[in-house]
Amino acid sequence: MLKHNLLFLLIAVCIFSCQPAEEPEEAQRPNVLFILADDLGYHDLSSTGSSYYETPNIDRVAQEGMQFTQGYAACQVCSPSRASIMCGKFPARHGITDWIGAKAGTDWRDHNRHNELLPAEYNHHLSKDYITLPEAFKEAGYTTFFAGKWHLGSQGSYPEDHGFDINKGGHERGSPPGGFFSPFENPKLEDHEPGENLSLRLAKETVDFIKTHQDSAFFAYLSFYAVHAPIQTTEEKWAKYRQKAESQGIADAGFMMESRLPIRITQDNPVYGGLVETMDDAVGMVLNTLDELGLADNTIIVFTSDNGGVASGDAFATSNLPLRGGKGYQWEGGIREPYFIKAPWLNISGKTSDVPVSGVDFYPTLLDLAGLELKPAEHTDGVSLLPLIQGESIAERPLYWHYPHYGNQGGDPSSIIREGDWKLIHYWEDGHRELYNLATDPKEAANVIEQEPEIAARLGQQLEQFLQETQANTPEPDSQYDEQLAQQRHEQIVNEMLPRLEQQRLDFLKEGWQPNDDWWGSQPVATE
Repeated sequence: MLKHNLLFLLIAVCIFSCQPAEEPEEAQRPNVLFILADDLGYHDLSSTGSSYYETPNIDRVAQEGMQFTQGYAACQVCSPSRASIMCGKFPARHGITDWIGAKAGTDWRDHNRHNELLPAEYNHHLSKDYITLPEAFKEAGYTTFFAGKWHLGSQGSYPEDHGFDINKGGHERGSPPGGFFSPFENPKLEDHEPGENLSLRLAKETVDFIKTHQDSAFFAYLSFYAVHAPIQTTEEKWAKYRQKAESQGIADAGFMMESRLPIRITQDNPVYGGLVETMDDAVGMVLNTLDELGLADNTIIVFTSDNGGVASGDAFATSNLPLRGGKGYQWEGGIREPYFIKAPWLNISGKTSDVPVSGVDFYPTLLDLAGLELKPAEHTDGVSLLPLIQGESIAERPLYWHYPHYGNQGGDPSSIIREGDWKLIHYWEDGHRELYNLATDPKEAANVIEQEPEIAARLGQQLEQFLQETQANTPEPDSQYDEQLAQQRHEQIVNEMLPRLEQQRLDFLKEGWQPNDDWWGSQPVATE
């Protein structure tokens, strides 16, 4: 009898084990949470070297995932970088080469700008011919959600026109029209109670979406307006960072002159510190929700920024040192970004990669991580970073930047190629070039173009071929350029703007400083 029972049990087990495996339920597919900061510099996080700003929640993404220490935005300003994330193409290829709304051609001169060149024309919306990153996930059955800054076109080119099922706050403006406290004056985001913080509100919208769609696969794109100008915070956070700056020792000088504008060399702006921390608080709200719902182990998380920190121009808010420059600049401070990817099932906590990677790589990487088919005809310039995440290698390839414009922050019209350790910058004003070995000179202090003519020639030829292939627009000489007016403007900047910025910096650090009665407009500065 026992033998018969055992035989029956073995047959039953065999029959059951030979049945085809069930297809995984939709909820088992990995979710995606893509977090994009605005104007956050590489060193604006405690995990990337800041001793002033406190960002424990964003640091958690870095610690639990892989940090790409040489991760780049596709441009030194916002709209081009954002478009590249959406379509996997370098700006020279998709044609959005400046922040949408920036003046070009003779309009630049008419805007009282005194420069040798007229900036190139550029596309003002993301092409509908592309299958965007959210559209690729939507095709695979994901519910797609957008919250925050869009800045990739106006009516007809909003997030909902490019693959997002839900849009909370995304429209044509690059800075928050009403600032960071309600009323937001945002046509895509209802106002709630007066004084509500924008970063926290966007996090709440994301949390609500995740809770509603926790039983199905989702692609959530949380695109903060922070830390773009206007630089605003609460009295409590200002006081915290004022005291911290005082305890660390307030430097005698906070700025130095770059070629066109003053540039900040200290991280001691207590208003900006509060703005950064509030964004980090918002990230924490979303991460905690994933934990509470049991979704964290099945959710891919990306954190990055769209360009370097604003050290010059706009709000002059932070320093990117030891990297040179900042937002709008052609040097590393303008394009090197926090670049974190977390995929919990791959056990990559605390790992790093020093391979140069770009914002164009997110598209194929996320498809690969989610087990979806790649779309090489769409993400033309991007490659999947999954091999790097798995501890393997990818083929060395050049990365390109094309910014034929003058940055509001002082950057020059330029095009860039990086391959391996070498970075070549071509300047459109006079055609001169700079060559840096970033392995030995990450500060870009020593131009070695005369010492390495063969490398410079090879990279220059590759760059020229790329620009020809993409039919990239280039700036043109301004026949009405007045060198005397330009010099007068420069002297005014040195003699008036520089001391004014130094005084403002010290004012922000004075005990008892207050911008207004309600603290909702700590520093009303915005140029985009």
